[in-house]
Amino acid sequence: MEKTNFLNIRQNRKPCRPLTVTVTIVFFSLLLFSSCAARKDNAKPDALASHIDRRIRPGDDFFLYANGKWFKENPIPKSERSNGLWQLIQDTINGQVKNICESAAALKTVEKGTHKQKIGDFFYSGMDETVLNAHGVIDLAQDLSMIDAITDLKGVVTAVAYIQRVAGSPLFRFYVGQDDMLSSRYAIFINQGGLSLPERSFYFDSDPRAVLIRKGFVAYAGRLFRRLGYDEQLAQGAAACLMKMETMIAKASRKLEDTRDPLKNYNRLSTAELAKVAPGFDWPLFFKSVGLKAVDAVVVGQPEFLQSLYARMDRVALDDWKDYLKFHLVNNLAEFMDDDTYREFFQFYGATMEGVPEPKPRWKRVVEQTENSLGELIGQVYVAEYLPPRTKEKLIEIGEAIRSVYAERIKALDWMSSTTKEKALEKLSTVIMKIGYPDHWKNLSALAVDRTSYVRNVMNANAWHSDYNLAKFGKPVDRSEWEMTPQTYNAYYNPSNNEIVIPGSNIIVPGYEKTMADDAILYAIIGGSTVGHEIIHGFDDQGCKYDELGNLNNWWTAEDSAKFLARTRMIVEQFNEYNPVDDLHINGEMTQGENIADLAGITMGYEAFKKTRQFREKKEIAGLGSEKRFFLGYALGWMINQRPEGIANQVKSDVHSPAKYRVNGPLSDLTPFYEAFQVTEKDRMWRPLEKRVKIW
Repeated sequence: MEKTNFLNIRQNRKPCRPLTVTVTIVFFSLLLFSSCAARKDNAKPDALASHIDRRIRPGDDFFLYANGKWFKENPIPKSERSNGLWQLIQDTINGQVKNICESAAALKTVEKGTHKQKIGDFFYSGMDETVLNAHGVIDLAQDLSMIDAITDLKGVVTAVAYIQRVAGSPLFRFYVGQDDMLSSRYAIFINQGGLSLPERSFYFDSDPRAVLIRKGFVAYAGRLFRRLGYDEQLAQGAAACLMKMETMIAKASRKLEDTRDPLKNYNRLSTAELAKVAPGFDWPLFFKSVGLKAVDAVVVGQPEFLQSLYARMDRVALDDWKDYLKFHLVNNLAEFMDDDTYREFFQFYGATMEGVPEPKPRWKRVVEQTENSLGELIGQVYVAEYLPPRTKEKLIEIGEAIRSVYAERIKALDWMSSTTKEKALEKLSTVIMKIGYPDHWKNLSALAVDRTSYVRNVMNANAWHSDYNLAKFGKPVDRSEWEMTPQTYNAYYNPSNNEIVIPGSNIIVPGYEKTMADDAILYAIIGGSTVGHEIIHGFDDQGCKYDELGNLNNWWTAEDSAKFLARTRMIVEQFNEYNPVDDLHINGEMTQGENIADLAGITMGYEAFKKTRQFREKKEIAGLGSEKRFFLGYALGWMINQRPEGIANQVKSDVHSPAKYRVNGPLSDLTPFYEAFQVTEKDRMWRPLEKRVKIW
């Protein structure tokens, strides 16, 4: 499972408060954006048949067989990290949100404090290039002066608290969330953090890409310090020292795969115990500065990280602390400032890190940030104006079909005892499905937005979200809360609530506004990649440690647990073999939760599809039988073409495998796929029967 921040859910944003949930992109907005020429009868070409690259054997590389023709005809745009189904659907959503933003910004008279005033002014401030470029870094002058005025470590602590509220996560990640041991209460969580590169390995790996990234980061930091008024020599020195400090922080951090186990990363400490673990940091002052009262205990993910890091706090020169804090403040806000500052930011994080040749147009960047900051306000307009209700019933139908099939498979398992089966079935039966949009919206009336400063609007929104999160401490848990907006193209499983959440935009099926896509496609993408995948996260290698109430509680017998571990070890070994780019292999340990969910999800989707009328009638569509359409539909859901730089970064820092291996990996374990496409030992995807992973 992945700990993900829902206050900043957008790509590559640094999290401020990771809720213990698993986020998996959902893909059942089914496209049919084929670039093939229209037929003479003006009928749309079939999205599955028209994308096939028939020069590739399906058993050699099914991902490219199913999607290769579309990839050849639709290269990655220069401003994007990837191209494919996700990008097409995100562009559709961005266009709809843009309409909401532009119409609000164009209003001549609007009452202050209303949703449309805030949306319109936020969007306007981001689009006003004249003001942005005239201001430069001036809008942060007061904050930078505050950091310059620090005279001791107490000042460092208060500055860390301030930046945590408005910009990012210096030194550590900090949030309030449901207690893993008692999901009915909120707890304060402190986890390792404080890095500017995606993950600790970027600071130590010796491959050419990692070396290039480290060199590029120091150069970028130097240019950013120059923009803050440092002379060349001072800027270079500050950048080198920043890299040294972050390398020290990275060295104290656990490897990403070692942060996945919720039991090993749960250490509840009293405030007195916290002070002993990290005596160099004034925790009472920090809690007071962020607005928390009566803190008696915290949950620390990695105590040795705090112990190692804060034992050295007083060894770091005060000026070096100031440079570190300034960088983290400005770096996390650089996207929302003048063009020169943004270009420096993009040149490193976009071009060097991801291989993207040019930035997105301003309107896209501003729309995405308006959505990120004011998503609840936009969501209320979006639901009223853009969300068609007619596919919701179909989604529920498929969801319950998946639940039913999964229950049947649990009952039939030959490796699980009746005692554990009973507990598994109880957990499955209580999985909550939240679909569409929430019944109650968050109240953003306290959030101030105007047209004066884009970056201050972003900071105000960040502070509001931070305060909203911290205000939960000491209150009853609200299990009805949504952590995504209805226009978010995403979904998640939350183990603390034992729930899956599917926002409304994922219910839309572009290209099928007047007719429903056939069940082969729906059960592959909605059933397998979405509902099935998310439900399985409650039973993957980490989700299985939570009970039906969302508490960390071992409900397995020792013998069943050992058998389950042996099966998950097989999928780790399978994915360790895959080499997506350069000499980098997928980390099977780090990605195993997602790989388990992919395999089990598509298995459940197929079993549920077999019960449909389409499967029983064996009717062909566009020359494709129902079995073939199902597996091609699954590949359509992962139709994503990525740049090599992006794949390399993903392999190192993401718990999800690259798209190609989320298709070829699970399908190479699924015998019905072999039968549908006559895969034999001569094909590269062939795996001997004894090596095909079967868990659920």
